Amino acid sequence: MKRLLGLLVSNPLGRHCSHFGRTLPALSTGPSRVAPTFDWWWSTPNRSIYTNPRCLAKMETQREIPYEKHEFRAETRMLMDIVARSLYSHKEVFVRELVSNASDALEKLRTTRLSNTNAESAANVDDPKITIYTDKLEKTLIIQDNGIGMSKDDLIAHLGTIAKSGTADFVKAMQSSGSANVDQLIGQFGVGFYSAFMIADKIEVITKKHDPESKGYRWMSEGAECYEIEEVNNAECGTKIICHLKPGESEFADEQRIKEVLTKYSNFVSFPIYLNDARVNKVQALWRCDPKEVTDEMHKEFYRFVSHSQTGEPRYTIHFRAEAPVDVNALLYVPDAPTDFIGMLQMEVGVSLYCRRILIQQSAKDVIPSWLRFLKGVIDSEDIPLNLSRELLQKSAILNKVKAVVTSKVIKYLQDNMKKDPEKYEIFYSHFRHYFKEGIIRSETQEEKENIAKLLLFESSNQRPGIKISLRDYCDRMQAGQREIYYLNAPSRLLAESSPYYEAIKEKNFEILFCFDPADEVTLLSLRQFDRKDLVSVENFLNRDKSDTEVLETSELSKEELKKLLDWIKTTLGDRKVNEIRTTQKLTTYPCMISVKELGAIRSFLRAQTPEQLTEEQRLMLLKPTLEVNPKHPVIVKLNQLMKSDPSVAIVIVEQVGNYSSGLQLIYDNALISAGLVSDVQSVVGRVNKLITEVVHKLSN
Repeated sequence: MKRLLGLLVSNPLGRHCSHFGRTLPALSTGPSRVAPTFDWWWSTPNRSIYTNPRCLAKMETQREIPYEKHEFRAETRMLMDIVARSLYSHKEVFVRELVSNASDALEKLRTTRLSNTNAESAANVDDPKITIYTDKLEKTLIIQDNGIGMSKDDLIAHLGTIAKSGTADFVKAMQSSGSANVDQLIGQFGVGFYSAFMIADKIEVITKKHDPESKGYRWMSEGAECYEIEEVNNAECGTKIICHLKPGESEFADEQRIKEVLTKYSNFVSFPIYLNDARVNKVQALWRCDPKEVTDEMHKEFYRFVSHSQTGEPRYTIHFRAEAPVDVNALLYVPDAPTDFIGMLQMEVGVSLYCRRILIQQSAKDVIPSWLRFLKGVIDSEDIPLNLSRELLQKSAILNKVKAVVTSKVIKYLQDNMKKDPEKYEIFYSHFRHYFKEGIIRSETQEEKENIAKLLLFESSNQRPGIKISLRDYCDRMQAGQREIYYLNAPSRLLAESSPYYEAIKEKNFEILFCFDPADEVTLLSLRQFDRKDLVSVENFLNRDKSDTEVLETSELSKEELKKLLDWIKTTLGDRKVNEIRTTQKLTTYPCMISVKELGAIRSFLRAQTPEQLTEEQRLMLLKPTLEVNPKHPVIVKLNQLMKSDPSVAIVIVEQVGNYSSGLQLIYDNALISAGLVSDVQSVVGRVNKLITEVVHKLSN
C-alpha cells in the first residue's frame, strides 16, 4: 500500500530525460514501479488508474515490472512541436486523426484475416468497432479499437519516430504478397497521432497485438523529450489511447462536442463508432456502393444529408467509380434549382473531399472547378497525396488528375442527358447556364473552354422559336466549305430577325445562332473557337466583307449624286460620328447600318462603363464607326431630294440640334440602336420629339 501511495504522489512518468541529443539504451536501469493488472481496466474504459484513486480498490494483484525510458529523436521532437502547436488549423482534427488510425488498425486486421485464414486470434474478432469515452470529471478522452494492435517494437518504431508509418510498411508488405485489399488502408504519414498533443498534456497508449503469444504494453509520453514503455497484464487485443486534457481543453471531454466532430469528419468510417456506448456513424457511404444497389429513396435521403436540407430532391444523380488515371469514387447531385444570383457568386463548392471515408476538405475546391460549385455530394480518392496536415493538400499532378476525371465525367453525363431527355435538360440549362458561361470565361485553356461549351444551348435561324441546339449540332450540319460558326446578339428572337445585320447576311444561307443573354457575347468572345472552327459574330463577318462597297448608280440616284450625298452626310454628322461612309447592297428594308471593327468586344466593354467613366466623345473615338448607306432606300432618296428642293429646310433641320441634322441624326440614331451602341436613350427620344415638333409646325404653316 505504501508503494501505491508513493506512486500517486511521485508520478515518475513525468520526469524528463537529461540526454537531449542522444538516444538512450532500449532498457533503462531506473527504478521499478508497481503496476496493476488490467483485468478491471477494460471494464471501466473511461477511468485511468493514474488519475482516479477509486480504481485502486478494483486491483486484484500487483507485481513489480521494470519500465523502459526512451528518448525521441531530435527531428521527432521538432516535428512534434510543429504538429502540436501550429500545423493544424483546428484543434478538433486530432479526433479525426485518432479515429482514422483506429479504422486503419481494424482494416489491417481484416486484411490479415483474409490473407491468413490460420490466424486464430484474428478470426475470433467478429465485432470490429471503435469505442470512444468522454469523462468531464477526470478530463479524459479515450479512443479504443479492437484492431491489429501493436507490439513493443511497433510502439518504438511508430510512436517513437515521426513520419515512420506502420501503415506504409504494412501496405508495402501486402503489396509484395499480392494482396488485393491494401488500397483500403489509411495513415500514409503516421503523424496524426501527435496532433493529440495539441489538447493533451499526457497521452497513454495501451495495446496488444492480435497474436496468441503477444504481450500487452503501455506507452506514455508528456510530449517532451522522452516516452516510456512498460509491459502490462491482461490487456485486450487492440489499442486504447487515453488523452489527459490540458487545462482549457475540457471541451474535448464533452460528449456533444465530440459527437459534432465525429459527425463532421468521421461519419462515413466503414467501422461502427460508439460514443459512450451510443452508435454515432449511422449514415451509409453510398458512394462506395454499387450504383445498381442504391434506390431513389436512398439517394433522396443522402442528398438531403449532404445539402443540409430537410426537403428537395436532386434533378440529376451522377454516381461513378474511376480507376484510371486515378482512383475516384464519386456521388454528385445536381440540385433542382440553384441559389439566387447573388448567392451564386458567394457560394462555396458544395462537394466534400474524402480519403478512404475520412473527411479531408469540407469544400473540395482543389478538385471541383468553381463553375461546378452548384453540385452537392462526395468525392473519395485513395490516391490523394497528403502532407503532414490532411487539411493542406499537396498541389500535385494527382489532384489535377482527380479534378480532370470528375469534370469530364460530369460533362459527359450532362451531354448524354441533353440527348436522352432534351426537355428536362433545357429546364436544367435555364437554371444553371450562367455557371457554364462563367466556366468558359474563367478557364485558362482552350480545351477546358471547349469541353464546357458542349453544354451550351442556343436558338437558331434554322429552327422554330423556342427550339435550342448545341454547338455540336451546329457543326454537324454546316454547309460544305463553311469553316466558321456565326452568331448574332439580340435581346429577343423578334429583334434578331428584324435586325439589319441579319437582313444583310440572310442571303448567304448560313445558319445563325441567336444569343439573347448579354453574357453570351462575352462567353463566345472568350471561347473563340469550337471544334477548330472560329466563332464569328454577324457584325464582324459583314464588316470584313467589302465586296459591295463600290458606289453604284441606281434608278433614282446617279453615281455623282450618291457621292455628293455621302459627302454631305459625313460633313453634317462630323468625323467623330462617322469615321468612314460607304454604300452597301446588303440591305433592303433599312436605310443604313453601323459597322465597327470587333463590335462585340467593344459593345461588351461599353456596357461595363458608366457615363462618368466614358464621355460620348471618348465612346465615338473608341468606336470609329463606319456608316453603310443603302442608296435604294426611300429615306435616302428623299433626303437627297430635300437637299435640292428646299435648302432652307435643310438648314433649319441642321440647326435644330446645333450642328447636326435632326432627320439625319435620327437615321444615325436608329443605326446605333440596331448596333446596340446607344447608351443615352433619353437624348434619342428628345431628338425624335424635336423632329416631330418641327414637322407638325411646318405642316400647320
